[in-house]
Formats: sequence, structure tokens, C-alpha cells
Amino acid sequence: MNQLTKGIIYVALGASSFGMLASFVKLAYKSGYTTAEVTLSQFALGIIFVALLVNFTKKTAATIATAKDKKNLMLAGTTMGLTSILYYLCVKYINASVAVVLLMQSVWIGVVVEMVQTKRFPSFQKIIAVIIILIGTALATNILAENVSFNALGLLFGVLAACSFSTTIYSSNSIATHLHPFKRSLFMLLGGGIMVLIFAFITQVGPTYLNFNILGSSDIATVKPIDFNIFITYGIILSLFGTVLPPIFLNKGFPLTGVGLGSIVSALELPVSVTFAYFMLSEVVIGTQWLGILFILLAIVLMNIQFKK
Repeated sequence: MNQLTKGIIYVALGASSFGMLASFVKLAYKSGYTTAEVTLSQFALGIIFVALLVNFTKKTAATIATAKDKKNLMLAGTTMGLTSILYYLCVKYINASVAVVLLMQSVWIGVVVEMVQTKRFPSFQKIIAVIIILIGTALATNILAENVSFNALGLLFGVLAACSFSTTIYSSNSIATHLHPFKRSLFMLLGGGIMVLIFAFITQVGPTYLNFNILGSSDIATVKPIDFNIFITYGIILSLFGTVLPPIFLNKGFPLTGVGLGSIVSALELPVSVTFAYFMLSEVVIGTQWLGILFILLAIVLMNIQFKK
């Protein structure tokens, strides 16, 4: 097997792992667990798993992080924690097959961020790709159907998750890239864990144990003791497919495929997520939605192909 094929397989496995998450979160909700419990278990177990991997990694210069590296990675990791919180809240209110489509809006949001950062107008190729993504989104969410109603909170959390995810992608590819992937992942998870702890404190720990509830009667706030059983049920699955395997596979795969091809392959997250929602949750996915998903995938390919080459 050549290196390029290996890279494609690694990226595909990493993207597919992310794609499974929404369905497992939905199942955790059906079992009575809260968003705070889901995110806490995922990040806590993820940190433990990755810390063990770091401990058994051969000590080299790439495993030694400076104080500046640690600070920057933890700051970047806060967006990872925020993305998980927002995405899981989105999944709470709308179908998993629609939530992942909203998350994929990070593709065109990234184009806007790049335009603001570089102060350059996007290329014609990227503009066309963005238009195709928006058309695909309208089809994939079935928003044009007369009998379809969407939860406003779910849509809001989905768009915010996409914005946060685009920041996470940028941070992951630009901060302390000289460090070993396990080391980088650990400090980013620690940063994300801080965000998750703050969220859990506001939405569940405070209302339950400290008798304050700044969110009032919102569905987000939960007045009940934290159920630690999730750590031995869904927490293991979520941490494995959400915080352990994807960084390992993607960090191994992207250097072999390059960013362009890697971005195309990583788009597998979308069809994998919708397929899992169809089979595991029995969510209805009609033909026009599959067509919309195909449009989004084609747009990602268009955005990353160098036609001159």
C-alpha cells in the first residue's frame, strides 16, 4: 500500500468517526442523559485516553511543549469544546441528519474568515462552490418543503457550531504544528474541557447543587444530579469517536494526502452521519436531501481542486 492510499484511509476513518457522533448523542438523550453529562464524559475520558497515549509515546523534541505552546493550544481548544456543546445542543432540537448539514456550513464560513483575514476577495471557483453549498443546504435540510417546520433554537445552535468549528479547523492547522499530534491533542482537549466544565456548572451543577439558575426554565438548564453512569456507557463511545480516534487518524492522514485531497476525503463525515441517522435512529431522509448532500460534497471537491494542474 503506497503512502497516498494510507493517507486517504486514515482521513476517511477520522472523518467517519466524527460522522457517527450525532447518532450516539441522540441515543444518549433518549436514555435520559443531558448535554452537560454527554460533553463532560466525552472530554474527561478523552483527556485520560490521550494522556495515556502521550505517556507511552517516545520522548523527543516534538513531545516537549513550551509554556507558550500550552497556552495557545488550550486557547484554541476552547473552540473545540464550544463546538461540541453547540453541536450537541443542535442535535437535541433537530434531526441528526439535518444537524450535520448545518455543521458543514463551516466550509463556506471558512472562506469568509479567510477573506477577512487576507483582505482578498475569494476566487471565482470558491464563490461558485459556496453557491452550490447553499443550494445543497436548502435541499439537504428540506427547508423548501411546505410541511416542514424547524426548531429555531436548533438552527441557531447549528449555525453557531459551524462558526466555532471553522475556528477549530483554522487553529488545528496553524498552532504549534511542530509538536507531536498526541501532545497537541492533549492540550487542546484540556482547553475544550474547561469550556465543558463551565457549561456544566451553569446548566446543571449550579441549578442542582448551588441553588441558582441563570437560564431560568430553559430546556438547556437541568435540575438533577449528574448521572455518572454515562462514563461507562455512552461516554466511552463518544470519547473514542469524538476526541481520540479522529485527531490520531487525521494527523496521520493529512501529511500524506495534502490539505486539498484531505479536505475532499474528510467530507465523508456528511454521508456517514446521515447514513447512521437513517439506520440507527430511523430518521426519514428523502431523495432531495440526498441530492443536497451530493451538491455539498461536489462543492467541497470543487473548492479543493486545482484546475491549472
